Amino acid sequence: MRLLFPSTLFCMVILTFTLSCASRLDAGSVDLDNWKKDRNGCEGLRIKDLDEIRRIKNTFLARTNQEIITTFGRPDRVELADKSQSFFIYFLEPSDRCAAESKKEPLKVLFRLNAINKVSEVSVTHLNP
Repeated sequence: MRLLFPSTLFCMVILTFTLSCASRLDAGSVDLDNWKKDRNGCEGLRIKDLDEIRRIKNTFLARTNQEIITTFGRPDRVELADKSQSFFIYFLEPSDRCAAESKKEPLKVLFRLNAINKVSEVSVTHLNP
């Protein structure tokens, strides 16, 4: 009985670390290095992957916020909504934080996250959440 407890505890710790580590998601042919370099869409690198993002966007449903961050990098913006929901926003076109000024709202990818930090909707839009 005495030897069972340490081995069980060790297995539980290993299992916890294994399950808590977020893995990188399959992003198709999206150039993730360029994606992460193009903060706020200022360099125009993300817009090149627009068709691929539209094609694979539904594969990100039910994924965790950590998996999204591991794959796409830190979001350009995070907006909190009612009922414990939040949005991860990645700009495809230059945002208002870039040097270039634009009169229209930039194109962006919105990941809607529910109260348990799972993606419930992915949209590519000019609209704000």
